Amino acid sequence: MLDSAFVSYVTVMSITPGPNNLLLASSGVNFGLRRTLPMLFGICVGCAVQLAIIIPLLALALSWAGVIRLPLAVIGCAYLLWLSWKLFQAASPDAKEQAQPMSLLNGALFQAVNPKAWLMVINVAILFTPREGATFVHTLSVIAGFALLNLPCVLLWAVLGDRLRNALRVTWKLRVFNGAMSGLMAATALIKQTPKPSEQDIAAAMVNLCRCGTYNAIAAAVRQVAQG
Repeated sequence: MLDSAFVSYVTVMSITPGPNNLLLASSGVNFGLRRTLPMLFGICVGCAVQLAIIIPLLALALSWAGVIRLPLAVIGCAYLLWLSWKLFQAASPDAKEQAQPMSLLNGALFQAVNPKAWLMVINVAILFTPREGATFVHTLSVIAGFALLNLPCVLLWAVLGDRLRNALRVTWKLRVFNGAMSGLMAATALIKQTPKPSEQDIAAAMVNLCRCGTYNAIAAAVRQVAQG
């Protein structure tokens, strides 16, 4: 049964910062809301596919969790670091001419290496699957409920990015924004891979972030999150 606990969990996990929402906000700033919509729908489709796989195969997924955790974490973190670098470069004049927003398919495929997406869907499957097992109707209801809650949450980030476009039309402002977003993306990868990072680890992961007023605040936030 999908109760208030389900609504609360999915909403909180969907609306809080993470790789998907950082990418959506950045895409909204760089490309606008309309061109960001395919990626947004792709994210929703990707999460729905994950749920469709995980819920019926929950026992198998849990048994393999220890085996696939490290390879998935390494691949996911490497991809997040690559995305952070591409995002950092997005404000240069040459990059703006060549840049394209993420497509629906790419948005869906990104969930395969998104650590937060896997954490979210596995927890949904564990917490909200009946003890007697998931029926086809239950699986569909979870997917539908998840999509209805997830879509407006991720849409909010794309809209916020789109609304920031006018304020960030100056190249240096856009570079600062993209630098901040890429730094946060790199920090996400760092904390997933190294739960207790040192000062050197943080500095190395955020090498793309300009040493402006935002750097110290972001670095301090990373330290605070890592320390719990």
